[in-house]
Amino acid sequence: MKTIFNNGLFGIKLFSRYCFTCFFLFSFKGFSQETPKDSLKNIDLKEVTVSSVRAKEKNPITFTNVSKEEIALRNLGQDIPVLLQYLPSVVTTTDAGNGVGYTYMRVRGSDGSRINVTINDIPFNDSESQGSFFVNLPDFASSLESVQLQRGVGSSTNGAGSFGASLNMQTKSFQEKGYAEIANSLGSFDTRKHTLSFGTGLHNSLELNGRISNIASDGFIDRASSSMFGYFFNANYARETTLIKLLAFGGKEKTYQAWNGRDNAPLSILSATNPDYIFGNTFNISGIKTNDNGNIEGFHDNEIDNYWQNHFQLHWTEKWTEKWISNIALHYTKGKGYFEQYVDDYYYANVLFSGDSQLSFLGLPDITIDGNSISSMDYIRKRWLDNVFFGSTFSLNYRNNKTDLLIGGAINRYLGLHYGEVTWNQYNFSNIGRYYDNYGNKDDINFYAKVTQNINSKLSLFTDLQYRMVFYDATSFRFEDVNDTFRFFNPKAGLNYQLDSKNVFYGYFGVANKEPRRDDYENDATKPERLFDYELGWKYNSKKVRFTANAFYMRYIDQLVLTGALNDVGAPIFTNSGNSYRFGLEIESVIRLSEKFLISPNFTVSQNKNQDFVFQRDGVLQNLGSTNIAFSPNFIAANRLTYVPVKNLQLSFLSKHVGEQFMGNIDAESSKLDAYFVNDLNISYEIKTTKIFKAIQFNALINNIFDLEYESNGYFYTFDDDFSSPGTITTIEGAGFYPQAGINFLAGITLLF
Repeated sequence: MKTIFNNGLFGIKLFSRYCFTCFFLFSFKGFSQETPKDSLKNIDLKEVTVSSVRAKEKNPITFTNVSKEEIALRNLGQDIPVLLQYLPSVVTTTDAGNGVGYTYMRVRGSDGSRINVTINDIPFNDSESQGSFFVNLPDFASSLESVQLQRGVGSSTNGAGSFGASLNMQTKSFQEKGYAEIANSLGSFDTRKHTLSFGTGLHNSLELNGRISNIASDGFIDRASSSMFGYFFNANYARETTLIKLLAFGGKEKTYQAWNGRDNAPLSILSATNPDYIFGNTFNISGIKTNDNGNIEGFHDNEIDNYWQNHFQLHWTEKWTEKWISNIALHYTKGKGYFEQYVDDYYYANVLFSGDSQLSFLGLPDITIDGNSISSMDYIRKRWLDNVFFGSTFSLNYRNNKTDLLIGGAINRYLGLHYGEVTWNQYNFSNIGRYYDNYGNKDDINFYAKVTQNINSKLSLFTDLQYRMVFYDATSFRFEDVNDTFRFFNPKAGLNYQLDSKNVFYGYFGVANKEPRRDDYENDATKPERLFDYELGWKYNSKKVRFTANAFYMRYIDQLVLTGALNDVGAPIFTNSGNSYRFGLEIESVIRLSEKFLISPNFTVSQNKNQDFVFQRDGVLQNLGSTNIAFSPNFIAANRLTYVPVKNLQLSFLSKHVGEQFMGNIDAESSKLDAYFVNDLNISYEIKTTKIFKAIQFNALINNIFDLEYESNGYFYTFDDDFSSPGTITTIEGAGFYPQAGINFLAGITLLF
């Protein structure tokens, strides 16, 4: 604890010194000259908050924008990854099987820890795991103004380096007029969402808006229930040249664990001792209780993940002149929670082959009871995470007719405590206390300069230089103490050529570097990664057709690829693969067929390969040569067909195809995840009124309308068996899957005041 306290003081000193420097820089520049306020009215301050991470039309970067109106059509309780699943190169999955609770997304085969997520330019990814847990922000989609998904390295942004994509989320800003909304939705698996939103409107330069939400669902999988509360409050001070925003948002979630998926290997062991038990497609093994003979006696009622997280942001955006704009932000995030597990001795020892139930695992000696030596037991444990994340982001923007220059950076500090405690055991031991108590501290500092220079009326040059420093200090009972420093230089450059009013061509090259995660140290995968990203694209835009074609080649050095296996908390395990690459073509389009029909198809075709992949099989280290990268389908496609038969009524038929993929890197047949093609129907209707309500909106979503049985995710593992044949080592393979719901529905009504 002393180490954390001292490091915390250092972080506060460094943080305060930086903030003062940035404030002085912006203040000095702003007051060095006077500018009439009327000349600045044409600049939208609402967009400046995210301008440092957002790609613009003239930037040679591959991106897709999603507006709040598009999000609202399907915002009936499912989480943000599911709402974005029809974007190019995106694959989503959910533990509970119905899009509520723990949900995840991959882009170009890269998992969530390689997708850099920001909220109003503030990093959202967890500093140590580098993952983004949207379950901690229930119903956050209801507070979004817009979303931009950049694919590939993209532009410099705050947080961990982007190795697959960057997801930039902008929250709602002030509204000129007051409003209130009540939204309620119900659906399959007892899913329900209740949301109350309000805004005071702008009065004397001040405006308040907010939201409170409650979401609950039983889930498709057995006991995969979730109960979540979310909130969002925003106070704005808005003048012609000044915007100050104070935000508080967050939530509390309680979800029954469903991260184990369905693995037939342990089920076959349990079926031998439970011949009359039905292990259906929705069977959830989490929380299982057995007797000493392996007979299932029930499930632990409180096998839950219980976590709350509160975010606070303060943004000050200032237009000093027609050419100079600054933005500085302070942020603070506090999170605390645990997941509880029933450790069943028989299950852990005879099914999982894990030593977690051993007394030695808890730091206890064997005991003798009635003359019998006891070395393991049933017990309940809570594994806690208690962390804070705080810092500052800042930028200074200069714009004229030819130049758009942005200089900025961030300084952030993370302090995390990891500890586990036993709350019950079958032998009523007392004073077990915490069986582990560790920490992880991380400083992340970066500076960048971006410039878009118009060479002439058709050609523009984009340059983006970032220098990033990471300092990581951590302890764990699973790995040796860590005290690592990483220094990364991430240059990016590109050209944008406007051939005519309809056609634009662009080329891009970017370099990204990224540090290992906390779990990577446990698995001895401690090399930092490097990515060289090449993008070449064509954009066509007319009254009836918007079309983008983008070719990409992403070459990796020491890429941390998913092995397919999971650790004991359901998190994926990675390994350094040496040299690897992703090469593909993305097509995205919006075509207006008529006044009533709109079609929006996209697809990605790609190759994703490890080169000279080394793997130990049957006790022998083998070079397998070129293999497929895990969880990287070679074909992904989506489409939205929209029909507007009458005013205010919209019908959309949504389709998603994800090709066959391997869940490991050794091309094993047992690691294949089958392709699937899922279709949804979205209906939206609005009634305009002039009395009590401004409008009444009806939305309905029928998911998986053809009732397809499929799995969108899984895991693959291997282990060496040297018991069945003494003197020989045989590699055993196993796999598990996450079944998704068949046909199900959500329907909601929104009242607008």
